Amino acid sequence: MSDGRLSVFKTYKLYVGGKFPRSESGRVYEVTDSKGRWLANAPQSSRKDARDAVVAARKAFGGWSGATAYNRGQVLYRVAEMLEGRREQFVREVADAEGLSKSKAAAVVDAAIDRWVWYAGWTDKIGQIVGGANPVAGPYFNLSTPEPTGVVTVLAPQKSSFLGLVSVIAPVIATGNTAVVIASADAPLPALSLGEVLATSDLPGGVVNILSGKTAELAAPLASHQDVNAIDLTGSGAHTELAKELETAAADNLKRVLRPLLSHHRPEKEAEGAAHPQAVDEEDWSADPGTRRLTAFLETKTVWHPTGALGASGSSY
Repeated sequence: MSDGRLSVFKTYKLYVGGKFPRSESGRVYEVTDSKGRWLANAPQSSRKDARDAVVAARKAFGGWSGATAYNRGQVLYRVAEMLEGRREQFVREVADAEGLSKSKAAAVVDAAIDRWVWYAGWTDKIGQIVGGANPVAGPYFNLSTPEPTGVVTVLAPQKSSFLGLVSVIAPVIATGNTAVVIASADAPLPALSLGEVLATSDLPGGVVNILSGKTAELAAPLASHQDVNAIDLTGSGAHTELAKELETAAADNLKRVLRPLLSHHRPEKEAEGAAHPQAVDEEDWSADPGTRRLTAFLETKTVWHPTGALGASGSSY
């Protein structure tokens, strides 16, 4: 006997400032699976949405960057706990988005959760890697410490809808920055669901803001935005012209720019000197990430302090 119920489809929304607005433009676009079957309507963000996300990220920056590194680690670990609790949902969404079997999607989700935990553990250790005491010729202590850059625009990977997504977001916020994330244009649903996880964790609203829509349309105003301090171009992938345009726009206020880490190879049949090496548009997200992304959006503050020694004789106070 049929229960006679209607299907209740999920409404996906943006995640901006700890809230879930629809796009201010009212636009949506169809998201399909790897076989072209409809999955959902995702909000198509506008430039106004992008500007709102920057405002939210800037507002949250002071409190998040001022929190202790240990506290940030606790918050990130709590996010991993919440992800673990919604594991089955993400397995389903990743399988649909990337055309994977359930077992392969489960392995991807497990790797993403493990990576989030890995970055949570780095929050109070990165300072020991990139900071320290510097030897100087004089009666001074010279100490260098890392500080977050500020508001970072992140172009999420286009193909790796969850593991790649986590791999670009977690290191940005682990080091005290706040983020405006442009989700994969074709596979935004895992990213929008991540916003729901962040909202129910201990992460303050505005630390991560997630937009869906056309990558180029959203990235252009963010690359030129004067209150954005850095940009991660990973999601520009093999679109070298887009990456160049964004990098040029970013130079206007001297943003830090993280270029895509692309693999290059030369086809066997390619004549020597005939063409440039062919680029693969995404890095291997399953590989050990190292500290590259942790250090990409850090500034170094150096403090000088007298030791108390007087003159060449070495006498002191």
